[in-house]
Amino acid sequence: MDLAIQGKWALVCAASKGLGKGCAQALVREGVHVVITARGEEALEKTAAELRQLNPAVQVRTVAGDIGQAEARAAALAACPHIDILVNNAGGPPPGDFRDWDRDTWLAALDLNMLTPIELMKKVIGPMAERGFGRIINITSMSVKAPIDILGLSNGARSGLTGFVAGLSRSAEFASRNVTINNMLPGMFDTDRLQKTLMEWASKAGQPLEQVAQARRRASPAHRFGTAEEFGSVCAFLCSAHASYINGQNILLDGGAYPGTF
Repeated sequence: MDLAIQGKWALVCAASKGLGKGCAQALVREGVHVVITARGEEALEKTAAELRQLNPAVQVRTVAGDIGQAEARAAALAACPHIDILVNNAGGPPPGDFRDWDRDTWLAALDLNMLTPIELMKKVIGPMAERGFGRIINITSMSVKAPIDILGLSNGARSGLTGFVAGLSRSAEFASRNVTINNMLPGMFDTDRLQKTLMEWASKAGQPLEQVAQARRRASPAHRFGTAEEFGSVCAFLCSAHASYINGQNILLDGGAYPGTF
């Protein structure tokens, strides 16, 4: 299927590895020019080189820095001639016991996982509406739908973003001009983030890491963890011309692990 987004420009945050990289790869395959960001410059440039090899016809630009900082956001926005597609993504806050978190810890989580995506949306959504095309994807977490006990910071911050998007996406000012905003809720995907969470669970349970990992795999009907590549493919479709009637949705990708009906 031709997704009809060749030649568009995308800003993909936290794209040097993991789910962000999977999204960037899928978009580049479709002929989308990308600006990718990450804190680690070496890993970012390595990924950029891989993306250029994947599709030499597209432009791949890099901006190293913490997207949670205003200067890094400004640099990322400036690196694009315009932004047709925005993929908001950032490393999740650490797991732990909420009794150990002070106010500053909470504010840091809210700033990175709620306020930063909102700031980026604020900058791009108006021009998207003027051009008559815009796709905004927020990578959140399955914890928005099925909270995870040790991920309280993520549960709270990402749920706040989800509530905000629920209202903004339904504004006729933007939806009527072919601008959509959707959230992707990853379950257990084979990323560095998952490895850290598994280690936390293993430590808490006093069990070997591989035993805990195998139990989590078995908890999914798919009996495996997801891959960044398949996550990216869904992202690319949601960014396509064919997804213009999908708006304000929380797309859960968890291999069927969520036990509810709705």
